[in-house]
Amino acid sequence: MTAFNVVRFRVRPGCEQPFIEAHRKLQRDFSGFITGHLIRTGDRTFCLVGEWRSFAHIVKARPAMIGLLDSFRELLEDLGGGLGVTDPVSGEVVARIARPKAAKKKAGKKPKARAKASKRR
Repeated sequence: MTAFNVVRFRVRPGCEQPFIEAHRKLQRDFSGFITGHLIRTGDRTFCLVGEWRSFAHIVKARPAMIGLLDSFRELLEDLGGGLGVTDPVSGEVVARIARPKAAKKKAGKKPKARAKASKRR
């Protein structure tokens, strides 16, 4: 079953661009990794959302993900409250929320032809 990991970060003042660039250059060769998105959530705050084939893939990749974190840890600020520099959560998808489907056109009705504007020269 599909799973996601979500990690919240706060970067040190002036470190936003190096932090973003570090994520753009990440090697994304984790087994089971589908896609990820780095989202700016506020002033110096970001959230990373990763999609995985299963929760087991996330668990297996954790040591390598911590290694990647270590490569840019100096750019991060402690979040406080005993969290350290990240606030990670992960788990399996329990409900998928899709956008509504577009209404289908009724059969047999043709769209009205638009009147063409005359060109003046």
